[in-house]
Amino acid sequence: MITETVKLAKRNLDVSDLSMDCGHGTVDMVTVDEVTVGRFTLQPGWKWSEHIRPMVHTESCQMHHLQYVVSGHLRVVQEDGTETDLDPGDFASIPPGHDAWVLGDEPFVAIDFSPDLRRVFERAP
Repeated sequence: MITETVKLAKRNLDVSDLSMDCGHGTVDMVTVDEVTVGRFTLQPGWKWSEHIRPMVHTESCQMHHLQYVVSGHLRVVQEDGTETDLDPGDFASIPPGHDAWVLGDEPFVAIDFSPDLRRVFERAP
């Protein structure tokens, strides 16, 4: 039987491996044991279709997000018209095929556990 030793590890999102400008916001990412976690900090006025669509060239966001909301408010609208608002303390599963924008005058901050997070942002120009 093969056993693998897992070592205690930690990372701090304030000292990220990769920080990406996402037009009126940033995504800071760290990786621990092949798991990448990101912190989205999106400013008032940020909208996926205005700030990210030009970078990724898709009609809607095609990433499945698993997000925990730290602060601020975000409206998410799926291609089928289903919509929800994300508020502090919410944990959400957002399937591919959505637009989203910050509501109000407070930055939206969320921790994202999406499996493809790093791959998607590393491919963006």
